[in-house]
Amino acid sequence: MRTVLTTQEFEKLVQEGIDLIPEDILQKLENVEICVENKEEKRNNSLVLGLYQGVPKNKRWSYGQVLPDKITIFKKSIEKIAKNKEDIKKIVAKTVYHEIAHHFGFSEKEIKNLKHSR
Repeated sequence: MRTVLTTQEFEKLVQEGIDLIPEDILQKLENVEICVENKEEKRNNSLVLGLYQGVPKNKRWSYGQVLPDKITIFKKSIEKIAKNKEDIKKIVAKTVYHEIAHHFGFSEKEIKNLKHSR
């Protein structure tokens, strides 16, 4: 049976994932909102755990008066693949880290390399 958390429990895990990011990195986040969607998301028949939408910091030129970038963490997608609450916590932390890396302009390949050095 799949573990399902309340929205509040899940949002707390997202905040814990954010808290794991080093403070010097968090201070460099700029014009980005991190939110939770209580849904399962698929793209190209693959489950999506998180999504970064916006202009990465390394691509910003004359950047102003724009809506915030958005990082979405998909609650039901993560719950679907997790074995238990501890697994959800680990997946959320990895997903938050991954999407914040995209905010800074890291590609999928670069993020994988970051994880090996982490």
